[in-house]
Amino acid sequence: MGEVETGGDIVAGGLLACAIEPSAGEGRGQRPGHGAGHAHGLCLNCGTALIGAHCHRCGQAGHIHRTLHSVGHDLLHGVFHFEGKIWDTLPMLVARPGALTRRYVEGERARFVSPLALFLFTMFLMFAVFGWAGVGSWMQEETFPEHIVKVDAGDAERLQARIAALDREIARGDTKGQAARGLQIERYAVEQELAVVQGHSGIPAMLRRLGVQLEDNGYKKLGHKLQNPELLLYKIKSSSYKYSWALIPLSLPFMWMLFAWRRQYRMYDHAIFVIYSISFMNLLFVVMALFSLSPLLSWLDAWLLLVPPIHMFAQLKGAYRLRTFSAAWRTVALLFVTAVVLSIFVSLLVVLGVMG
Repeated sequence: MGEVETGGDIVAGGLLACAIEPSAGEGRGQRPGHGAGHAHGLCLNCGTALIGAHCHRCGQAGHIHRTLHSVGHDLLHGVFHFEGKIWDTLPMLVARPGALTRRYVEGERARFVSPLALFLFTMFLMFAVFGWAGVGSWMQEETFPEHIVKVDAGDAERLQARIAALDREIARGDTKGQAARGLQIERYAVEQELAVVQGHSGIPAMLRRLGVQLEDNGYKKLGHKLQNPELLLYKIKSSSYKYSWALIPLSLPFMWMLFAWRRQYRMYDHAIFVIYSISFMNLLFVVMALFSLSPLLSWLDAWLLLVPPIHMFAQLKGAYRLRTFSAAWRTVALLFVTAVVLSIFVSLLVVLGVMG
């Protein structure tokens, strides 16, 4: 089923990208090579008299097909049209990201895949490959192994009885000094063993020791989620999939601060920079996930961690026409910004996972 889900995610990402791409730089409702000739009559969408192949008011094609064949034709045209443009875009995204960003911002858009379409496609591709390659599965297999979540009623009763006996012995106060401390340590160890047997993560008990009453209304949901950490991790993963777009607005204020005194650059310019940069990082993570599957290539993952700062430097220098020193210090600042943005994003995912 993993391969089927992976293929489905990639196709979904491609279709979303195709749905966005036709409106990026080619005129409304127009596709190169289509609609040749002139249509007559009224536009079926807005009623305007047609003077060409497309309505000059709303952009809809003058000749509309109502056949099943036309549905397949539109789908294939969108996919292959997107594919044709992506082979112009990807080499520049990898080798000349600054030139790609600058050329798109300055108006050269019909030749390249739009940033948003590329972002959606690479994000779907990354999560699909992660699911297929088993990235993150170690967390469920090692941190929450199967034997932990199986509750043994007999063991639980035995441990609870032992805790009660230790509590009575401690309450009598017959032991002093090191012996009393030993009883406290033993009670703590038995309590932790009971939490493991009952399938608890141990976090609720820790919070209670800190004075957090999980039974209060404000903490009931938190306590419930912490009792099932596997479900919490699944919800966090699902949220990261759905809210990955939030990385863009989270990054924009920091990008503005890096160029606050350069008024020729607008927020739109920063947004294009951020979206293309994230798209490249998504592709880099895809490559790292694929390399991790091969014993012969997995060692390259450590070296690939050097790629992000190099790519950021090249994109900053080319997109904003910076000198080497200006691009270098902004690259260092951007690395810190990336850490801050990811921290905020992960915190939001945890909150959504707990409250959802």
